[in-house]
Amino acid sequence: MGVSIHQYSSCQPAPTAALHSGYSVAPPSHLGPTVNGQGSTVHQQRYHRGGYGPYGPAHSGGPAHSSAGADPPHSGTTSTSAHSSPDRNQGLQYPYVANSGANSASPTSEGRIAAHSSSSSEEEEEEDEEAEVVFLVWWWDTPCACLWSRRPVCGGDTSSSSTGSASPVPNSYDSLEGGSYPDPVPPSNQTRSYGSYGYSSMPPAYQQGPASHADSSPGHAPYSPLGYNQFSQQPFPNLSQLSAALGGLSGVPELEMEVLRPVNLLQERNLLPPRPLEAPEPNLSLALKKVNCSPQTFRCTLTSVPQSQALLNKARLPLGLLLHPFRDLQQLPVITSNTIVRCRSCRTYINPFVTFLDQRRWKCNLCYRVNDVPDEFMYNPVTRSYGEPHKRPEVQNATVEFIASSDYMLRPPQPSAYLFVLDVSHNAVQSGYLQYFCASLLENLDKLPGDARTRVGFLTFDSTIHFYNLQGGLSQPQMLVVSDIDDVFIPSHDSLMVNLKESQELVKDLLTSLPVLFSQSKETHSALGPALQAALKLMSPTGGRVTVLQTQLPTLGAGALQSREDPNQRAGTKEVQHLGPATDFYKKLSLDCSGQQIGVDLFLLSSQYADLASLACISRFSAGSVFFYPSFHHAHNPAQLERFQRDLERYLTRKIGFEAVMRIRCTKGLSIHTFHGNFFVRSTDLLSLANVNPDSAFAVQMSIEDSLADSSLACFQAALLYTSSKGKRRIRVHTLCLPVVSQLSDVYAGADVQALTCLLADMAIDRSISSSLSDARDALVNAVVDLVGAYRSSVSNLQGGGLVLPAAMSLFPVYILALLKQTALRTGSNTRVDERVFAMCDLKTTPLPQAMKSLHPDLYRLDHLSDKGALHLNDAVVPQPPLVRLSADALSRDGAYLMDCGPVFYLWVGRRCSHMFIRDVLGCPDYASVPPNMTHLPELDTPLSERVRAFIDWLQDNRAFSSTLHVVRDDATANSTFFQHLVEDRSEAGSSYGEFLQHVQQQVSQ
Repeated sequence: MGVSIHQYSSCQPAPTAALHSGYSVAPPSHLGPTVNGQGSTVHQQRYHRGGYGPYGPAHSGGPAHSSAGADPPHSGTTSTSAHSSPDRNQGLQYPYVANSGANSASPTSEGRIAAHSSSSSEEEEEEDEEAEVVFLVWWWDTPCACLWSRRPVCGGDTSSSSTGSASPVPNSYDSLEGGSYPDPVPPSNQTRSYGSYGYSSMPPAYQQGPASHADSSPGHAPYSPLGYNQFSQQPFPNLSQLSAALGGLSGVPELEMEVLRPVNLLQERNLLPPRPLEAPEPNLSLALKKVNCSPQTFRCTLTSVPQSQALLNKARLPLGLLLHPFRDLQQLPVITSNTIVRCRSCRTYINPFVTFLDQRRWKCNLCYRVNDVPDEFMYNPVTRSYGEPHKRPEVQNATVEFIASSDYMLRPPQPSAYLFVLDVSHNAVQSGYLQYFCASLLENLDKLPGDARTRVGFLTFDSTIHFYNLQGGLSQPQMLVVSDIDDVFIPSHDSLMVNLKESQELVKDLLTSLPVLFSQSKETHSALGPALQAALKLMSPTGGRVTVLQTQLPTLGAGALQSREDPNQRAGTKEVQHLGPATDFYKKLSLDCSGQQIGVDLFLLSSQYADLASLACISRFSAGSVFFYPSFHHAHNPAQLERFQRDLERYLTRKIGFEAVMRIRCTKGLSIHTFHGNFFVRSTDLLSLANVNPDSAFAVQMSIEDSLADSSLACFQAALLYTSSKGKRRIRVHTLCLPVVSQLSDVYAGADVQALTCLLADMAIDRSISSSLSDARDALVNAVVDLVGAYRSSVSNLQGGGLVLPAAMSLFPVYILALLKQTALRTGSNTRVDERVFAMCDLKTTPLPQAMKSLHPDLYRLDHLSDKGALHLNDAVVPQPPLVRLSADALSRDGAYLMDCGPVFYLWVGRRCSHMFIRDVLGCPDYASVPPNMTHLPELDTPLSERVRAFIDWLQDNRAFSSTLHVVRDDATANSTFFQHLVEDRSEAGSSYGEFLQHVQQQVSQ
């Protein structure tokens, strides 16, 4: 069944059908373009503008909201520190935004909350991705107080957009989630200057000296060929002497003193642990450790928080948080209650780290306000007993999820809405992606997250825009063509976004017909900008997710771009150009989408330069995701095709949250000054996330404004308010507790080297866009130099004693070297601009475990697997081979090695590898018969094959997106791809690890 053929006379589109209560639509008078129906072999309704004005006023009001009494919007900010763009402040200054009076909490308003009914049928409707423990709580006697306050509203970006749509809706979500500290802080117009080589958003500790010393920076001092023995070595102090030199250990157990052991990096080369590094455990009591937030969700760069900014400056380490708030969880306590207990002052949610003064009062762990315990909270749903508030699930779990009442809604919860915007130009047809996309969506159509209200729509484009009428009752889909891309309008509202269940057969017919429909297309132009404008107008009544698949540089209409890449200026000694957007069109459009609760995800499948630096803005500010497949072709690049299919399956079926906001709170005295990730900043601590997905992460930089000397613990809380795909308003709360320390030794003992590396990566990416790539690279080197110098000056016995760091930070230099060689920040002429920009986008949004694998892959030897330390899972033996250093010196041509880079596995087979391994694992008689493009391991009935596959499957189970496998022969052309990940060796991307250490040593000695 194909797309229907119809003749249309000039008429106005039919009036729009009523939508879900609470959503506004344009009146029919705004939808009056003249319709010119033209017959063809495929039915097309072709629309042109008549004498009607712009479409924009039809949506000037935005979605209708159900909450009354919302305050008028204040001007918002896109936080230039959080995102790099052409209008960002240049140089080394960062505009710090303090809490203002407009952002302070107003007096708490109390109200009666209706009892939240719950039934088993409601529980069955919830997402099944996570095992939810649901606690049903209600109180039958006493009216419950609503402990949330309305705050002055802080609106979104009000800048006008060339899309013609209205500014983002007022930020009334700010009044729902609640405010910060009630005392208003005057806004600050001052900017901080952070020294010659520091990042624009780096703490003062990273100042590297006056600009007059620039000639001594790493960018000007060449590496020295001197050997390791040049520097005099002195005896190291023992741990007791070291502890005294660092100011003494305050409560660090003897077993944890190993992390402070001084390590001479010039003498000890094999510092890699046998297993992948785990997050350091905070020095807390056993009771607090049991209930603390998982480091997979909430992680701090310093698990012991310095009590003052001066101590933080002395340590020369940045303080920040890495957050993965919506990740897939094995178990999630879900609480349904009439009352969500929060601090009446700072609006913190009750958590395991509050203090119960008695059964009727509790003290907030962030602002120390004493609050009353509501009557309902006296009942414990777990034990079904009364009078045990300290045993409630909210106080026993650092990660909980609340089913929110209508008081946390501005409008009725939106339905799951998905719009697919597809490039069907000649370039797209030739790449072959459309056939595989349609097949994958057909296969996963029933797995799209949602319920009976789920809505879908399709829009295709080349030099014109094609809409598809999928309204129930039609015998086949109808194509409606709009050729006026300079003034885009929607031909019909009631039939383009349709209920999936009611129109499922029409949707399937369309997906079956699309690849054939455009198979002979010769149209080479791409009107991506107008297509996105149409998507915004189509989705504005409800919000939802827009999925864009693009294969080339946009060439027509608004947002048209021109190629900026010069292969002769990709890198080398010259500065990398064009890392920022060429136009602000996509940023403004993204802000408009965010205001309408629309998230935009971009799949770029290009064979040529497509200016991802500009296109990625559409996802960056709407909390979307970016996927990139360079040199994509369904026949010529089967590896990219396989990756695209796997990514698409995960993307279509993963859980999703709509119309979300996230606020991060912290102990009084700490402050947030920079965010990293994809979002829109509504206020100093509130992020707008039109969509939230389980594969995106965020980072936060922090400073210490007031002394924490009176506090023994510092706490951080992230609250994510969102609408589930089932139409439930939910609040997911994570709380992290860390000790406050006064000694430098404790700061170093609790340093999280991987979290520090990822935070510095985010800071370096911002710096490379706002300033230059060379400045960012210099600042990374200076981070190592500063740490070594600070540690040396703190321990007098180490003066002149070589390149020494505490054991906890011994991997810091090799991680920074790996970061300097990563695609985002490396030099060399082989890195295309789009590939570099995507690597930057990926690092900014990828959770820490995946980011570290892309920076510093895990390398294992597979031909000598043993049962030592093996895991026994589901009757399978999973070997646990030790890690191997990322250096060719650690490889043997007699062996076979698996490199885990995150998105891809490389199985490198040495030319003298044993015939048994090649036969039992690869299924080939000898080395010469191993095919050069092998991407799968055969399922052979041999013990070695079973164990190798069990180990790889075990690695695959711990990640969201499946990884592709490439078998690399020692003499194959792909050999260079494998060896470029050996970060300890010299390559085009940079020096060897030994040379890098010598360079750091020279800088420290100056």
